[in-house]
Amino acid sequence: MGRERRATADSMTGLMAISRRTFSALAIPNFRRFFFGQSTSLVGTWMQSVAQSWLVFTVTHSPTAIGFVLALQTLPVLLLAPYGGVIADRVDKRRFLIVLQSLMGVQALVLGILVVTHSVMFWEICVLAMVLGLNNCFENPARQAFMLEMVGPAHVRNAVSLNSTMVNAARAVGPAVAGLLIATVGVGVCFLINAVSFVAVVYSLTSMDPKALKPSPPAQRAKGQLREGLRYVAGEPLLWVPLVMAGIVGTLAYEFQVTLPVVAKQTFGGNAATYGFLTAAMGFGAVFGGLFTATRGRTGLRTMTFAAAGFGLAMLCVALAPTLAIGFVAMAVTGFAAICFMSTGNATLQLEATPSMRGRVMSLWAVGFMGSTPIGGPLVGWVVEVAGARSGLAVGGLSCLVAAVIGVVAMRKLNRRRAARAMSPGVEEALDSLRPLVTAETD
Repeated sequence: MGRERRATADSMTGLMAISRRTFSALAIPNFRRFFFGQSTSLVGTWMQSVAQSWLVFTVTHSPTAIGFVLALQTLPVLLLAPYGGVIADRVDKRRFLIVLQSLMGVQALVLGILVVTHSVMFWEICVLAMVLGLNNCFENPARQAFMLEMVGPAHVRNAVSLNSTMVNAARAVGPAVAGLLIATVGVGVCFLINAVSFVAVVYSLTSMDPKALKPSPPAQRAKGQLREGLRYVAGEPLLWVPLVMAGIVGTLAYEFQVTLPVVAKQTFGGNAATYGFLTAAMGFGAVFGGLFTATRGRTGLRTMTFAAAGFGLAMLCVALAPTLAIGFVAMAVTGFAAICFMSTGNATLQLEATPSMRGRVMSLWAVGFMGSTPIGGPLVGWVVEVAGARSGLAVGGLSCLVAAVIGVVAMRKLNRRRAARAMSPGVEEALDSLRPLVTAETD
């Protein structure tokens, strides 16, 4: 009995230690407040994401049109996100986020009113998508860089992973709720609920303790700051290689808003609820992926490369799934691998970047994942229209495998450089010992 009690006590102690390690960033009050505010808002954001794609598909019956709207929404990120990173490095990020999150709520409200009054037109969806994109190109780098200010370097890996877990928990809930609401009360309600959900995140930001934050020194306004950031990234392989990998994956793999509505309706003969549950299955798997990443706490190119390979193989399994049930399982595995890739890359960049450059570096991360959609959205939409939704998913899976190959090649080159640097002091010592002999022989 004594041994059993000790074994039980040891296992409980181990579980508590794992739990503390997994959720360590939530011990910080400001991050905890932000985490729960964001979690409410993101459920609404995913509801709007699903509702917008379904609305466009209902209005136009065209996968290419879905890709076009997504391209309009993310084109500002492609063009202006690097400048958004410059602004993020100059300003008070918390106050900046309060303004931007409020504007996102207004955008959702306007779209919701247009839909429920049955007056929405395709061009209005396009314009509001561009408005949201303009907001995102400033909000995303500011929010990413603000993470470190809330928790500090010691907890940033954990905070990023928990934030990614939260995003994907919302992905599991929001699309499923959206699918049911679209099927019962209509698509417009999803936009209105999203508008209300922004109250939670704005409140979490306004009620923070500013004294507990660890703000980075603001960059002074000067000419050439954008070029300075690009030169800085270009000179750091541990920054530009993950960014290149993110750009490839973001362009061709993260176009689920284009592929999944068509997979749901045409491949599996479903409806909006089917689309919502496919997206929710990915979010469900991503929750476990985020918790797994938060517990392990590993960053770096090696981990990111393994995650890219897993992401690619999982997407190929979705593309080949013969039944909807297998498709749900494969989407869950895809979500697990996708969030491991995203969380690892995000944390790696935040830890490798110097504080004065962090906003600019994270703006390039936003370009890789969101700003690449103006290219990838229409391209994947065209592939889906010509060759079917399964082909669109297969293209995404292959792009992840290409990114993994780039990671492997980069790791080998970096390892060879490190080995050469490690050997160079020994070589110098050997040459120094030979110099007297050479000098004596010459004399």
